[in-house]
Amino acid sequence: MIHKYLVAGHIFVVEGDKICRMVSQIAGFKPFLLDKDNTSEPLFRFVEGQTAPLMQQALYHFDYEDVHGIFGRYNEGYLLHLQPQDKEAFCLWHQDGDKDVQMNGLWEVYLYRFALWLGFGLMTLPYHTVAIHSSCILYQGKAVLFLGESGTGKSTHTRLWREHIAGATLLNDDSPIIRIEEGKVWAYGSPWSGKTPCYKAERHELTACVRLSQGPENIIKKLSVLQAYGAIHPSCPPEFAYDNKLYDHVGSFINHLLSSTRFYHLSCLPNAEAAQLSCQSIFPNEA
Repeated sequence: MIHKYLVAGHIFVVEGDKICRMVSQIAGFKPFLLDKDNTSEPLFRFVEGQTAPLMQQALYHFDYEDVHGIFGRYNEGYLLHLQPQDKEAFCLWHQDGDKDVQMNGLWEVYLYRFALWLGFGLMTLPYHTVAIHSSCILYQGKAVLFLGESGTGKSTHTRLWREHIAGATLLNDDSPIIRIEEGKVWAYGSPWSGKTPCYKAERHELTACVRLSQGPENIIKKLSVLQAYGAIHPSCPPEFAYDNKLYDHVGSFINHLLSSTRFYHLSCLPNAEAAQLSCQSIFPNEA
């Protein structure tokens, strides 16, 4: 069994009866599924592997839910190890230069969904493609990213846009994919949208990024290039920040983004006035 998907302009294959069934259980992937008669060549494949290799160099440790994750290197490539508490691990690995991304272990949705996200990011990073931790609003045919640490109020702010600004809609609420192509910066919907089921197979030109923080009043300011770098960098996948080869791609992506996109910082309250202020600042002629 083979399923072919198109995400952020990149075609990839999920191959094998078991892995196809597992990925089909994730609602977010359905809008990105291509027709069976599509003959386009995939960039890479997700396949079921056998025994995972041993981690040789741990680059990044992290935790989510009951999982301790490690991303690093084995002797021939990159390896992701996800270890739930008191359960079998789940692993994803990719041999340098190969088109196959292998996965195996405990097939539970919250494990392999994250592994698919990281595997997609790993394979598309050389093509100026990065998943940005943000909530993405659409307005007047353009996309705006709202950045910030977890709990800052990204989803609240984009909800306020939708409630108080006519024509504003949501593209993705957690992990829109940004790709630089055709001399422009594009925001794509993705199969990963956090707790909000918003999975749109579409793209829109990115016009601005706004770093949010909570404050006693609503104040917005435009950022310098150096400040903008500090605003976007924490929202890029941290797994890729500790390997020189991967981070070269991240750095190149950020440099292109800074040269063509406006950046702001918004200190705000969770109210309609905050949404109206950011909209008027980004779209002075339309809001």
